[in-house]
Amino acid sequence: MTFFEDCIIVFVSQILFFTGGWLFFMKQLFKNYEIRHISVQLIFSVCFALSLTMFELIIFEILGVLESESRYFHWRLGLTLLLLMVIAVIPLYILYSVIHSLSFVSDKWVRIMTIICWFAFLYGLWKIGDPFPLLSVSHGIFTIEQGVSRIGVIGVTVMAILSGFGAVNCPYQSMTYFIKPVSQSDITNLERRLLLTADMIVAKKKRIALEEHRRKKENHTKKGLWNILSSAVNRLDNSGQDIGQLRLEIYGLEELMRQLFLEINSMKNMQERQRWSQTLQGKYFNVLGHFFSVYCLWKIFICTVNIIFDRVGRKDPVTRGLEIAVHWCGFDIDLAFWNQHISFLLVGCIVVTSIRGLLLTLTKFFYRISSSKSSNIIVLIMAQIMGMYFCSSVLLMRMNLPAEYRVIITEVLGSLHFNFYHRWFDVIFLVSALSTILVLYLSQKPKYDASID
Repeated sequence: MTFFEDCIIVFVSQILFFTGGWLFFMKQLFKNYEIRHISVQLIFSVCFALSLTMFELIIFEILGVLESESRYFHWRLGLTLLLLMVIAVIPLYILYSVIHSLSFVSDKWVRIMTIICWFAFLYGLWKIGDPFPLLSVSHGIFTIEQGVSRIGVIGVTVMAILSGFGAVNCPYQSMTYFIKPVSQSDITNLERRLLLTADMIVAKKKRIALEEHRRKKENHTKKGLWNILSSAVNRLDNSGQDIGQLRLEIYGLEELMRQLFLEINSMKNMQERQRWSQTLQGKYFNVLGHFFSVYCLWKIFICTVNIIFDRVGRKDPVTRGLEIAVHWCGFDIDLAFWNQHISFLLVGCIVVTSIRGLLLTLTKFFYRISSSKSSNIIVLIMAQIMGMYFCSSVLLMRMNLPAEYRVIITEVLGSLHFNFYHRWFDVIFLVSALSTILVLYLSQKPKYDASID
């Protein structure tokens, strides 16, 4: 009876997660598009629900909700279904949709080519383990450990890239130090130059149109072979070179106009950031940006140390902090009580920020590249990334849990090389953060000098 009640609790929570994913799909992702395939919405919502179930089971482990056997069962079931989605269901649907959209592929070959491409995907997924210290064939092939070990490499890479970019971009967007002062006169000068360039382009195109009209008129009015030949020679000598030169000048002016437009847009965005920085929200994010800048520098330093000295943390931050409070500061506290509650708060913050950050990133990505024709395929790709992301989050979140709470993850995933994923995250995070710093530094260089009149 207890096991049945535990199953009801998990099932009800999954229905709520599924509803949340369905509403997010309808109200956020597809609010400007027509839903062509209800199966795409169903797959996205199921993947969303299974992904959140992983975090829910971690919180249940900390709070002691459900029986230990029930939690173990739902861990195995949830991971199996999530791996089934990201290895079989979603890739097959993506491949089928892409191949079916190709006009040169006949309908009778669509399913055959889909199966062939899916087997190629499975082969590539399996070969990911060759350059990395993943599990060998001796641990089985169709097992949760093998699936998580390979999906984890891709998911951890995505997490590290997003984390490295966010750690640098967040203080860059929030701190007033990085806001370049822009005056209205600078924008006005560039707008005047933009209008002048547009007028020059229009004038030169008008000259070309008039000259071409004059040529056509001469061809209709002049009679005789000699007159036609003489007029052709005159056009070649007098205006042919001029038209070619005008087109070259127009090309250069259009390129200048594009650069001016981008610079004006950038300066107006910077001016908007200046006004926003004076508000209460802007001042709050400025303080928060200083905090994140310190965190970014500390994270880059720690990742560098971990990579150089091949170091992996042995204790979670909660246990380490409580030990410092007890042994070094002399506080008399109940370690077991505070360890449980602080771990719950820490994991809750990680869960909320991870879900919010991923959904915001996926939404921006979807709006930037989607169209009415490709939106369904892009949503499937987003569901694939989401499943791999949250599956990998379990691997990395294990290190933030006290030893008594991480046992269940170790039992479910068996002899997985957890330390490898932390080192791999450090390497990719460092590369992503340094690359973002370089790109932002180069983007600060002005493309056009506003002082030139």
